Order: sequence, then structure tokens, then C-alpha cells
Amino acid sequence: MHLFRLLKIISVGIHYGLEEFFLGHERFGGLRTVIGALFFWRSLSEPRAARLRLALEALGPIFVKFGQVLSTRRDLLPADIAEELAKLQDRVPPFPARDVATILQRVYGKPAAAVFLEFAAEPVASASVAQVHLACLPDGTEVAVKVLRPGIASIISKDLALLHAGATLMEWLWADGRRLRPHEVVAEFAKHLEVELDLLREASNASQLRRNFENSPLLQVPRVYWDYCSSEVMVMQRMNGTPVSHVDALRAQGIDIPRLARAGVEIFFTQVFRDGFFHADMHPGNILVAPGGEYVALDFGIMGTLTDIDKNYLAQNFLAFFRRDYRRVAQVHIESGWAPKDTRIDDFEAAIRSVCEPIFAKPLKEISFGRVLLRLFQTSRRFNIQVQPQLVLLQKTLLNIEGLGRELDPNLDLWETAKPYLERWMSEQVGWRGFVERVKQEAPYWSTVLPQLPRLLHQALGRLAQSRADEEAAALLREKRKQTQLLAVIATLLVVIAAALLFLRH
Repeated sequence: MHLFRLLKIISVGIHYGLEEFFLGHERFGGLRTVIGALFFWRSLSEPRAARLRLALEALGPIFVKFGQVLSTRRDLLPADIAEELAKLQDRVPPFPARDVATILQRVYGKPAAAVFLEFAAEPVASASVAQVHLACLPDGTEVAVKVLRPGIASIISKDLALLHAGATLMEWLWADGRRLRPHEVVAEFAKHLEVELDLLREASNASQLRRNFENSPLLQVPRVYWDYCSSEVMVMQRMNGTPVSHVDALRAQGIDIPRLARAGVEIFFTQVFRDGFFHADMHPGNILVAPGGEYVALDFGIMGTLTDIDKNYLAQNFLAFFRRDYRRVAQVHIESGWAPKDTRIDDFEAAIRSVCEPIFAKPLKEISFGRVLLRLFQTSRRFNIQVQPQLVLLQKTLLNIEGLGRELDPNLDLWETAKPYLERWMSEQVGWRGFVERVKQEAPYWSTVLPQLPRLLHQALGRLAQSRADEEAAALLREKRKQTQLLAVIATLLVVIAAALLFLRH
């Protein structure tokens, strides 16, 4: 089966002229000419990026999803390829209803009719890893049931093995192969798939995001019904709304579109800087707009996380950049550990300035945060700086949010919308608000430790006294040893002198 799949991949690759990627080095120019002559019937009028996208679509859903993940690594890919791969759409034929019934029978130990009051056999959405059916719980609650594709794990493992083999070939045969770190990209793809293949993990992501935005006037997240969830089935609240990309329909409903665009930016920066936990797959297909104008988030397979340190340095980077303080941008990279400690700040500052200064020739509302991060990543690569995976995911999400916001409102000034959140967050972290907040966070720990302080102090003093006594005893022992050694030396000298005197008398 591996051999047949490999032959299929090779045939598709040749059909779309992908040898250009694998035999890109000049030493393979003759081989490319031979392949071109043997397959003269091919039509290669499309640009290389478009041909790569078409090839991935022809190879099936797993390769399509790989292309989608690959498109997020704009720090590694040439711009034309990243832009083209971003167009990939995961339209996959649904799997048969009988397979759905088999999975539900295995998970629940009884047929779907005994679990749900109603269950629609036809899915409302179908993707490469799972598909979604509408249903009703026994109490009449309307739900959406996400079911994992049968046998998808084994299919993925085989395709991942072939992708790693392709990554090795790319490193060997393509001039830019090693720089693009294809094995790292495949490993990142495998990590995303690992989460998506366990619907319990997706359910926990949804539950966490819902808790973060509980009672929020901006974002709705479906409730998870844990009693009906497993690693193969996820049951959640059915959400109603209009796809966010249907702008005319939203206007017809009386939705304030500019306000909707600003709310999207606020949601994103709240997730990033307040929670450090953000939806990392917020393309228009995963977002609805409720009748009241709130966003509705769907599909929680890919989530990003940021530590407090990440958030702090990220905010400092943004603020320093928009103040054109490039030296501070360079310092932040080094202080955060993103750049090697021996990086020359003046050289790094000059490189950042040369890349970013032209951006300010445009009005602030036309400046793309995502592009700023991308340019910083590209500049960082020249200084052997490894891009942090969580920041790459953030940059990809930021590009999605920006594209969505400006599609809704072309006049959206992203900087003016985001700046208050960045400044407020910095104030809360560095100013007196941050001090008060940290005191609140530490108070439960202090309430436990304070009553123990006398005992802990007594124990510490006891250990110190014992340590000093041990040191004094050791010092006394060393002194006694020295005295013993000195007496031995004196005794030896006396014996030698006595022997010498006796010898002289005779």
C-alpha cells in the first residue's frame, strides 16, 4: 500500500511539474530537462505555487490540510507559495451514514436512535478529519455531533511517513531545502493532527474558551455536553448564525458592520493578552454572526497559548515598533531569549529598521500587524534566530483577523483599535494595577505560609546552628589532625637528633 501511495504521489507530482521543487539545484538541470522531454504533453502554464496547490488538492484531504498548515509558515516559505497555499479549501466528500452508525454504536454501546431523540443521517459539514451531524438530545436540546472519520489515524500515519520521506528528498535535492526545515514543518503538522484526532481535546479547548468568554457581549462559544463525548465523538450546543463572510446578508439583518469589525479585533487581543489562549483557526468558515451581532466561534482543534513572558515581550515589541524604537525591538528579542545573547544589538537594530521603516510610508490604518510579525521573522532568520512556534501560530491568526476585519470594514484602523488593549495590558503588568493583581494572586499562598513562618524560622535557625556546630566540630577535628601531625614531626626530629648524638659519642 505504501508503494502504491508513493507511486500515486510521484505521478501527481510529475503531472504538475513539481520536480521544480525537488530538483531545484543547478546540478540537476540536466535531469529536469530529461523529465520535461519525457512528459512533454504536460501543461505547465500555471505558476509554480498554483501547480503545488493543485497537486495537494489532487492527493487528497490530508495533503490539503498539510498545505493549509504549511501556508502558516510564512517565516519559511517564499511569499508566492504561502499566498497560494492559503487558498486551499478543505472540501471533502462525507463518509457513509452506515459508518457513522457503526462508530456511534461502538462509542455508546447502543444505536444512535437509543441515544438521541433525533439524528440527521446527512452531515451539515464534512472535512478531512471529521464531519458534523445535527441531532437532538432526549430532553429536546438541539446539538451538533462531530464524528471522527473511520480509519483516519492509519491513513494519516501512512501519509506522514511519506511526507517525512519527501522532506528528506527536499533537503537532499532542493537548493533551499535545508533552510526551509521541511522535517520541522511535517512534525508541526503531525502535532496539529494529533490534537484533531482526539475530539476530547477539542472539547476541552471549546470548554476553556467558553469559560474565558462567559457572559461576554462579543463572543459566543458552544456548550460541550461531556456525557456524550469521547475521543471519536464530540457533542456540543447547536449554534445558529450567518457566516461572517456574507456581508450583504448581515447588513440586511441590521448588523453594524464597522462595529462588528472592531469587535473582532477586540476579541483577538482579549484572547491573546488577557487569557494567553486563543483560537488559532479563525478563518471565515469557522465564524458565524448571531442575530444579536455577537461572533460565534466554531471548530476548536487548533488553539494557541502564550506564557506571561511571551505576552509581555510581544506587547513591548508592538509598542516599540509603532513608536519606531527599533533598538528596543532588538533588545526585547535578546532579553526574551528569542535571539542569541551574543547578537550585536546595533546590527540587529539596523536590519529591523531597513525592513520596517518603509512600512511607515503608509497611513497607520493600512499597516498590517501580521505583516509586521512576518517581516520581523524574516529579518530574525538572518541572525540565526529560531522563530517561536507559538508566535508563528499567532501571526497566522493575526493575518486571518486582519483580513476578516478589513473585509468587513476597509477603513478599519487596526492600530487605533488595538493600541488601548496593548497599553492597558502593559499598565496592568508593569504599573500599580499589576502589583495589586499579583498581590491578589499570591494572597492564598501567603495565607498558608504566614502562620507557618515562626516554625519555619525556628527550623531554619536550628539548621543554621547545627550547620555551624558541624562546621566547628569539623574545624576542631582538622585542628587536632594538624596538631597530631605536628607532634609526629617533632617526635621524628627528636628521634633523629638523639640518634645523631649517640652516633657522635661513639
